[in-house]
Order: sequence, then C-alpha cells, then structure tokens
Amino acid sequence: MKMSLPLMLFIPLVVCAAGVQAQEVGEIYSDLQSWDVAVSGDVAGCTLQLDLSSRKDGLIKTKTLDLDGPGTWIGTWDVGAAEEGAYTACARLMRDGEAVSEKCTNFHYGGRVSIRFDVRDAHADHRGMTLLVYSNDLAVVDIYYMLADGDKALYVSKRESVPVSGSYASPLDLSHEWKQLLENGHEYVGRVKIVEKKDGQTRAFMNRFTAIDDAEITDTYEDETGASATVMGRSRVPFEGSLRFDLSQDGTLLSSLEERTPILLAGDDETVEISWNGTLDPGIYRLAIQLLGNDGEVIDMEENIIEATIPPRPTTVEAPPEEGGRGILQIALVAIILVAASAVLVIRRRK
Repeated sequence: MKMSLPLMLFIPLVVCAAGVQAQEVGEIYSDLQSWDVAVSGDVAGCTLQLDLSSRKDGLIKTKTLDLDGPGTWIGTWDVGAAEEGAYTACARLMRDGEAVSEKCTNFHYGGRVSIRFDVRDAHADHRGMTLLVYSNDLAVVDIYYMLADGDKALYVSKRESVPVSGSYASPLDLSHEWKQLLENGHEYVGRVKIVEKKDGQTRAFMNRFTAIDDAEITDTYEDETGASATVMGRSRVPFEGSLRFDLSQDGTLLSSLEERTPILLAGDDETVEISWNGTLDPGIYRLAIQLLGNDGEVIDMEENIIEATIPPRPTTVEAPPEEGGRGILQIALVAIILVAASAVLVIRRRK
C-alpha cells in the first residue's frame, strides 16, 4: 500500500520532534552564588546557555558551556555586591543557534526569610562532603551530593526524605564519602544541595579542593626484636606510601628500614611489621617511624623509646638422683659383699 504524500511529509516531522523532545533541560537551581543544571538526551554538540537577570536591572550575567553528553553541570555566578530583589536564572539548550529546551527559576535575594533548617558546616575535601545540619523543629529534606571535575558532575548521589532535627549545639551529621576514586593532585568541585520537601526551601554550598593522598599512623609497637605500625587511609586517593623505621642510639643511626604499605582508601587500615635481625643489646634506643606519601613526603610520624634490658640467666636446679640409680648402687654393693663373703669362706676351707 502506498502512503499518501501528506503522511510521508508528517513522518520526518514526528522524528524531528522526538529528537527535540529527547534533548531537554530537566532541572535548574540557582541563587546569586551558584547554580546547577541537569540535561538529558542526545546533547553532544549542543551548548548550554545560562542567563542571570534581575527584575530591576535586566540581564546581569551570561555563561555558555559546550556539552559532551547528558549530565549535571554546576558553576558560580561571581556577581559581587548584589541588591535585594527578585532574580531569574534561565538555562537554554542550544543547537545551531536555536533553543531546543529551556527552563527558568525565580528566587528572591535579601530580606528576612524564615528558615526551617540551618547548616552549621558544609565543606568538601579529598575524602567527601562534611555536612552538619540542625532544625528547631523536625524537617524532612532531600540531599544532593555532587562531585564535579571542572563544570560537569562526575556523579550525583541523592538521599531522599531525610529527617532533620537536633539543636544548634548538637547538629545532625549528614556527611557523605565520595564514591569516585580521585586522582592525586587533581582539582575537583564538591557541592551539596539541601531541599526542604514541604515548601521547597533550598540551600546549596560548594567549594573547590585539590585531591591528595592522605593517611595516618594509628598505633605502634616496639621492643628488642622489632617494631610495627598500623596505618589508616584518610582519602579517596589511593594511598601507596611506605613506612620508614629509623633506630638510633646516642645520636648514631643504627638501622633504617623502609617497607611499602598496602594500598589504602579512606577507612582502610593495615599493620606493617619489621625485625632488627636479632635481639638488641641492653641499652636505651630511639625509634622514629615516618609515614611517607605517594611522592615521598612525610605526612605523619611517631617517635618512641626502646629500653632493652639484660635477659635473666636461667636458674640451675640440681636434679635429685633417680630411683633407678639408687637401685643399681644397692645391687652393686650387695654383689661386692657377697663376693667378699665368698672369698673369706674359701680362705677358711684351705686352712
């Protein structure tokens, strides 16, 4: 059956419309400090245009990002001194100079706003996001933890319907450890967004940080025969360092031993043991244990004293003669007496 010309013309229009629908700005949040935008679909080759404007002054800032695929994009506005008033942030997905999707959000800056929850601390580093929140009355929030490389989030972790309570002196710890392995010396962006479910009140915090390997010595042991140290990882950068044991006496270095640690991530711990190849002579020794990072720098250390003492001599105990020895001696004595008696009898008979 042949299709009619109107139907043949309609099919490409439907396909194009489906393609446009697949490219979409899903969510946008903004205040005067920062923003985040989620885009979906086949957006490779598209650009994301972000505009910040105020009701009073019109357009204030514009940013344009080249997209390499779907995901969440974050950034800052760098507005400087801002006036109280109403603002609008818009995200437009652009292809060939035309907007294929757009979403805007309105917010107000300044004035007194009733806050149902407050944030005592929000800080990102190479381990994760530290977040301390409290509320005068019970509040329920959604929390978005974001780790970004440049402008694009590597991943977004969402915790839904989290109850928040607690006093200012005892805030609720809602910290989050990164799931992604980090690269030593690389700069990342950590962001957290807290959305109150009842009225949508939102607060967001972000900061840049340089990922570094990190670990610490948590326990040591030392004596005349050797030493050991327990190391715990404190970073999402894989720790591939080593432990150096320096043994000295009266300012003279006697031994320096270095052992690699197992690869450690935040929360992992391992114990490394070494021996002196013998027992130390009696005396006072100084032991310095240094934890060396991936680049050989000292990141932790601990010093202790070893007091080697003279080992006690074993006590000699005279063992009593055994019963079997006494029996043999008695038998020998009886035999001698019998021989002597026999000799006397022989002599008497000859006389």
